[in-house]
Amino acid sequence: MEERLIKVGITHGDINGVGYEVILKTFLDMRVADFCTPIIYGSSKIAAYHRKALELPPVNMNIISRAEDAGASRLNIINCVNDEVKVELSKPTAEAGEAAFMALEAAVADMKRGVVDVLLTAPINKHSIQNDNFHFPGHTEYLEQCFGNLEKKALMILLKDNLRVALVTGHVPLSQVASMISVDAVVEKLRIFNQSLKQDFAIVKPRIAVLSLNPHAGDAGLLGTEEETVIKPAMKEAEKKGVMSFGPYPADGFFGSRMYDKFDGVLAMYHDQGLAPFKALAMDDGVNYTAGLPIVRTSPAHGTAYDIAGKNMASEESFRQALYVALDIYRNRARYKEATANPLRKQYFEKGGDNEKLDLTKEEPSEL
Repeated sequence: MEERLIKVGITHGDINGVGYEVILKTFLDMRVADFCTPIIYGSSKIAAYHRKALELPPVNMNIISRAEDAGASRLNIINCVNDEVKVELSKPTAEAGEAAFMALEAAVADMKRGVVDVLLTAPINKHSIQNDNFHFPGHTEYLEQCFGNLEKKALMILLKDNLRVALVTGHVPLSQVASMISVDAVVEKLRIFNQSLKQDFAIVKPRIAVLSLNPHAGDAGLLGTEEETVIKPAMKEAEKKGVMSFGPYPADGFFGSRMYDKFDGVLAMYHDQGLAPFKALAMDDGVNYTAGLPIVRTSPAHGTAYDIAGKNMASEESFRQALYVALDIYRNRARYKEATANPLRKQYFEKGGDNEKLDLTKEEPSEL
């Protein structure tokens, strides 16, 4: 039986940035569509405008009205944005923000209906997209509201190959970071990270490095106490839940000595602590992945890149890698679900008086 191609919902992001450029460049080689069914949520007219401005070769698009009609081995597009919206390259505008949200909203609706398998988002402008329905720092927080709950919390992971960096705090002011670093917060992120490494990246027993909050890991309390009062207790608590974590390590020495090569994941305390070194190492082909949710969502690691929008200078490599990662994670999740669907029963003897009773009624997941 032939395997069904994975349907990839692609949102066009900010129409004044490099979103359409990296999308079109990726699908200039239509062999990519041989192993997935891409569906752009945006505007064929705006796409044509970008192609002409960039002087790119023609890209055949199959215009459809709903995701169910997407054709295999071709680039499909759903027109969900007003064709009259004005493109102003390199400028943040309210119109571009509205167009970005309309595409995202349509793709999320199809994800909820189950007619799209994975979500790939082009970069947005976090300021211009704000409206009554989008009042979030970014995609991650919006998608957490759409698909998360008390048990399903989002976790931002930036990755390239075996380097995976996750964050305890995300898009928050630096002045608020210390107050948001609590034992519960660190334990929760470690738990989500550990589960994602297992089910999304097929790592049997993940090893997670934890970075310190303060320079030199607090230097025995001289430069801060959070390592002793928060981070280490959180790591011990997470260990009770089956999480193997190590550290906390000073971030500068950790990245400077390439210690990340020894671990399956790195948990940073705040945004720039983890993402500044990551982007220095992997900006061109890094991928942003939203873990912890029942859906698979990836995006390129870069932003709207207004400074080069419309100049045919943007590299599509990060976007292409985001597509490949989304497909890999979708398949890994399917395998993990199948492997853990019927766990082996735990067998043990219950001693009582002179009798021993073998209990085969309780089930626990087998260790993969």
